[in-house]
Amino acid sequence: MRKLATLLTATALTTAGAAHATDLEVMHWWTSGGEAAAVAELARAFDATDNHWVDGAIAGSGGTARPIIVSRIIGGDPMGAFQFNHGRQAEELIEAGLLRDLTDVAEAEGWKDIVNPPSLMDACTVDGKIYCAPVNIHSWQWLWLSHDAFEKAGVDVPTNWDEYVAAAPALREAGVVPLALGGQPWQASGLFNVLMVGLAGPDVLVQVYGENDAELAAGEELARVFKAAADAREMSQGSNVQDWNQATNMVITGAAGGQVMGDWAQGEFQVAGQVAGEDYSCLPGLGINELIDTAGDAFYFPVVDDEEITAAQDVLAATLLAPETQVAFNLKKGSLPIRGDIDLAAANDCMKKGLEILAAGNTLPSTTILNTEDTNNQLNDLFVEFFNDPSITPEDAQARFVDIVANAD
Repeated sequence: MRKLATLLTATALTTAGAAHATDLEVMHWWTSGGEAAAVAELARAFDATDNHWVDGAIAGSGGTARPIIVSRIIGGDPMGAFQFNHGRQAEELIEAGLLRDLTDVAEAEGWKDIVNPPSLMDACTVDGKIYCAPVNIHSWQWLWLSHDAFEKAGVDVPTNWDEYVAAAPALREAGVVPLALGGQPWQASGLFNVLMVGLAGPDVLVQVYGENDAELAAGEELARVFKAAADAREMSQGSNVQDWNQATNMVITGAAGGQVMGDWAQGEFQVAGQVAGEDYSCLPGLGINELIDTAGDAFYFPVVDDEEITAAQDVLAATLLAPETQVAFNLKKGSLPIRGDIDLAAANDCMKKGLEILAAGNTLPSTTILNTEDTNNQLNDLFVEFFNDPSITPEDAQARFVDIVANAD
């Protein structure tokens, strides 16, 4: 096998290092217009190392893709690399010895010195060994608003959640759905978590999920959040779409006033040719608590009994964090780079807001880091039921929420 140093030098940056191309199957769930444009930048960078990215896109979402990926790996048919979110999603695969230790690559490339915030490297580290290559920071904490929709309704574009709720009747009267919300369960739980951070504060979310504080989950602060979730449920009536990007398209076309969604929505606005600050606005933390969570995506590499594939995995891992790759990918994805040493002068107004919040250190951990996958799935089930069934009272939903928190792993 070629030496690691040779591989990493080749990745840097030219096509001259590899003796011949190696096909590497890479699985992910990036299939919307903006996502496809972004993943094409990763493939282009890897192909430039004289290897070949074999795209293994899985339509749907992480909830659809993760079981397929895990089944392939434990069934003895691993892919070359795969995308998961930062956090605890790969714990069992790591414990089973099915994923590669990337510590040598990380040390050779100086990841601990360049990855910001450091918590992203912590999320990739188990027992002192590094098992993933983080590629971006994606935050859920955004409210996206259509300028056309509010102009049609004859009201000003809101600057915070309360103004948005107050504008909902005018939007309805103008034939606009106030809040776009797709049917995928993770969208409902994500909306609730953003409401928790915006209205109750980031410390509450961290204490409820990170410390399984059932008493806090049962208290008045969360009762207020559940009341806001009921308002959001009413605002989303008529949002008859399934996928998140279909909901984003409702905002893009002015069919909906807004959407609570992660900053990956920016990729869809960009593909549609819309301009931040002119065609749409973005409110971090619902315009109340301006911060971002440090969710995002990372790539993991299964253990394989093939030296050429292993060598290509090392090249891809290093390529993903190369400065040129980080700029090209994140500008298309709408996410923030994990490197603090690159030039993002081309960033739009919304990305610049995120960069300023990140530079100020106003961040919180994501639910994928605080919760196990099982706990997040239970929350998904609760909130998709709550948002689909108006007969479920906020009080009843809160009681079920408390039970999930109290019994979380």
